[in-house]
Amino acid sequence: MVRVRPGAGRTRVGGRYEGPHGPALIVAVGAPAVDGKATEAVRLALAAALGLKARDVVLKVGATSRDKVFGVAGDVGERFAALRDGSA
Repeated sequence: MVRVRPGAGRTRVGGRYEGPHGPALIVAVGAPAVDGKATEAVRLALAAALGLKARDVVLKVGATSRDKVFGVAGDVGERFAALRDGSA
């Protein structure tokens, strides 16, 4: 699970958000939450932070929500947890 913070001053991947569906990784992006711009910026930032190609990160759930679920190619569980829990 990813928690999006659109309209941020800079792009940043890291931090933990205790949401209603469990802990989520915070991804802040400068793009506005308009016409999917923030979602695309989050997808690209998440791919970079996980060391993946952009095509390997696909939105699964949450196109219009701040809480999103992305599918990723490969085993990135440890890296994702490190970013979320601050041990990166």
